[in-house]
Amino acid sequence: MSKRDLKKYLADLTKEQLEELLIELYEKFSPVKVYYDFVFNPKEDKLLQESKVKISHEYFPIKKPGAKWRPKAKMRRSVAQKIIKHFISLGVDSFVIADLMLYNIEIAQTYSSQNFIKQELFYKSILNSFEQAVTFSISNGILNEYKSRIEGIYKETLQQKWKNKYEFEAILDKIDL
Repeated sequence: MSKRDLKKYLADLTKEQLEELLIELYEKFSPVKVYYDFVFNPKEDKLLQESKVKISHEYFPIKKPGAKWRPKAKMRRSVAQKIIKHFISLGVDSFVIADLMLYNIEIAQTYSSQNFIKQELFYKSILNSFEQAVTFSISNGILNEYKSRIEGIYKETLQQKWKNKYEFEAILDKIDL
């Protein structure tokens, strides 16, 4: 069904039928429920904090009570990417999304400052995240608000002597920070 056909169909419904249709969608499809729950009660700060905790647990997992061993860090970039994509689909404020994007990189750098990481993919993935965060900040006109954090991330790559530090620098050169 095309968008035009959908509009025509909806125009033919009464107000009561539209209400019933929305309630049915809300009850039947979880993404619709999540969307409307967010629209009517955004609580972006709470959502941001919960997401930051999830991301930090990827690098610094919590030992469960009674467990004799501490779980190993998984360092999955996909967890943060999934959360960021979800935020974008909900229409969360771009400042919140950019904050989360940069936090993801910063927590990964904190982990790498304390642990030797031999997988090249880790560094490449953080570079991709960095480029996405910078691009997102530019496209939403909020680069100036995050300039110091972006520069801080770059300086941390230099301090930790990452092999791809020049690629981080190339991204910054494109935007003249």
